[in-house]
Amino acid sequence: MSSLQAPVLEVEDLAVRFTRRGEQPTRAVDGVSFSVAPGETIGLVGESGCGKSVTSLAIMGLLPRRGVEVTGSVRFDGNDLVDAPDHVLRGLRGADMGMVFQDPLSSLNPTVPIGTQVTEVLLEHREMSKAEAQDEAVRLLDKVGIPDPGRRLKEYPHQLSGGMRQRALIAMALACSPRLLIADEPTTALDVTIQAQILELLRELVVDAGTALVMITHDLGVVAGLCDRVHVMYAGKIIETADRRDLFARPRQPYTGGLLASVPRLDSARGAPLTPIRGSARDAIPWSEGCAFAPRCDNAQDDCLTEVSGSTVPLVPDGPGRELRCRHPLEHPAAPSGATAHGAAR
Repeated sequence: MSSLQAPVLEVEDLAVRFTRRGEQPTRAVDGVSFSVAPGETIGLVGESGCGKSVTSLAIMGLLPRRGVEVTGSVRFDGNDLVDAPDHVLRGLRGADMGMVFQDPLSSLNPTVPIGTQVTEVLLEHREMSKAEAQDEAVRLLDKVGIPDPGRRLKEYPHQLSGGMRQRALIAMALACSPRLLIADEPTTALDVTIQAQILELLRELVVDAGTALVMITHDLGVVAGLCDRVHVMYAGKIIETADRRDLFARPRQPYTGGLLASVPRLDSARGAPLTPIRGSARDAIPWSEGCAFAPRCDNAQDDCLTEVSGSTVPLVPDGPGRELRCRHPLEHPAAPSGATAHGAAR
């Protein structure tokens, strides 16, 4: 990636709030900012419920209008998409912006054959004839590792395994070689062999086509092998940002250190216990009251539970290319568990 290239996607102070009558509003995403340039891969990492998927849906303009408030800025090629009309978003989605959704069963139409769902993307955005689109759909399904792709085109989603449905979604997302691809847990339902194949496909797309890739995952092995920069999220906010190698070698946020320490090591003794993060994501406190991770943090002190000048714990520079949201970071962390095994040193 050339550092001189302008970002394809710029997200600034993005916030998403869900409201229901008679209930307190829920702030699922709270001031998220990042950018991604052509040929760059960034990772959004964190536990379930931290706001990763909601962030991706807000970027794509796929959140419902009713009961949802989206503020901040999402600029694609310099054009803000937050208040863009539906016809503009429809023209971008599938062509210039692609997305691999987390749940393939609910993302595919159960009443329409797989072939129709793949070819409609090609017919809409690549101006192909039906015969050309059919041939291209076969090629795409074969490329993502679906056996006997010609026959699979005629089948319905319920006739495919979970892994095959996920690969069909990936084929649809890659059909138009989008300039921006958001992949939300794209390898969750895949076995190890197919997972490696899909990650190699994504890597080729980034290198050969210059696609900007946003990888949303909780799999640190995927992050170590694919991402250039990593943004760690917790309770709707980014709490640490760093280059992949630097993050794995020197985590500063105790939450990041906990995520890395919980990765199983190949050289661990048989039966050796893992080192989990205590508590659960539900134990978070509002950011307006201090650090949301404080109730689970072994480094927490009294000032972690207080606000500063009426504002939340800030995200501040922490060395070259790093940002950190923490008052008592890890000072001298050792190389994290699993870093070498997952290829962070490459």
